[in-house]
Amino acid sequence: MLEIPFIRDNTKLIKERLQVRNFPNVELIDKIVTLDEERRKTQQSLDSQKSESNKIAKSIGELYKSGKTDEANSLRAKTAELKESNKQLEEKLRNIELEIRENLVLVPNIPHESVPAGNSDEDNEKVKEGGTIPQLSENAKAHWELMEQHQLMSLDLGSKITGAGFPVFIGKGAKLQRALVAYFLDKATEAGYTEYIPPLLVNDDTAFATGQLPDKEGQMYVVQDGFYMIPTAEVPVTNVYRDSIVKESEFPIKMTAHSQCFRREAGSYGAHVRGLNRVHQFEKVEIIQIAHPDKSYEALDQMVAHVESLLLDLNFPYRIMRLCGGDLGFTSTLTYDFETFSAAQNRWLEVSSVSNFLTFQSNRLKVRYKDENGKTRLAHTLNGSALALPRIIATLLENNQTADGKINIPEVLRPYTRFDTIG
Repeated sequence: MLEIPFIRDNTKLIKERLQVRNFPNVELIDKIVTLDEERRKTQQSLDSQKSESNKIAKSIGELYKSGKTDEANSLRAKTAELKESNKQLEEKLRNIELEIRENLVLVPNIPHESVPAGNSDEDNEKVKEGGTIPQLSENAKAHWELMEQHQLMSLDLGSKITGAGFPVFIGKGAKLQRALVAYFLDKATEAGYTEYIPPLLVNDDTAFATGQLPDKEGQMYVVQDGFYMIPTAEVPVTNVYRDSIVKESEFPIKMTAHSQCFRREAGSYGAHVRGLNRVHQFEKVEIIQIAHPDKSYEALDQMVAHVESLLLDLNFPYRIMRLCGGDLGFTSTLTYDFETFSAAQNRWLEVSSVSNFLTFQSNRLKVRYKDENGKTRLAHTLNGSALALPRIIATLLENNQTADGKINIPEVLRPYTRFDTIG
């Protein structure tokens, strides 16, 4: 959530930046400011009356001691009136604070000044492009054909066991996925990230703290007892530091995790969602940082460089896109998407998003630190996919296929797979 003091002091700027998002309810900002003014006035009235009540209570004791019973009884009647009035003010204050919160959670993070205006991914801005797109033979196959040919994965078996969009990896397909996870985790730990194995189920408080609720509940699976299946390891791992005050010397706090991820994303038909292009269960390695506010954009650049290094090691053609306002996630102020080029499908596939949330998540999480003056401040949070496996595997299989139907394994993965080719 945006911080109230920030909203109060930057109303015009916030409205302007939210227009870059095409956010339709900018009037919420004025409403929040008005409610906050009412909250402060109510709090002042309550504080004033409580102060008066305390003074009267002290006077009553002194009057009784001096034998002025009638005056004391009169003041006791006055305190009874104030007590009732205080209850009403406290109830009013609770209702105002609740209404402020209900409106705050509807307001997304404001885009960074570098975020371009736009309506969809077609308006995203290309920041960088690297690697070489391979020239495949005329008989090149898409990854779903390759996986069937080499018995690496079955969506039909997953559909039989669970439902559409739940793949089953088999043989060398399973080993390849395990190798990618191990490689990505090793690279993250080499970069200073501490590895976690988080729960795959989270509660309401956890999902709210990272911004999944109330924005993305339609994309998450809800299970018995009100738990949610995680859409990404970002959710449980960032919550490790919920309700914490960390030492300034601890920054940056760097965490990584591999997990299964579950998303109910509305399905559609066509080649763009065939095979591994869109599934409901997949594996991903996530990197997360909790950073000093003065260093979070530096941390973002480091995370972007880390993801780029993985794609370079895999020898993938890639591009880095700065998301436009209309494609920016609810909680993010600035996001870079990584896309790899799938040569057999002749299209770009998103494989990672790296985002800075500033204090938007930490305000919900209550992740704080004390600055050099002893003042408690909110930290900044960031996260990124490093990397999501389905489209990485799709790109790897398609771009490394040979004319005779084999698939070459990238050299960096061979110590993990213990095989050089498939087929």
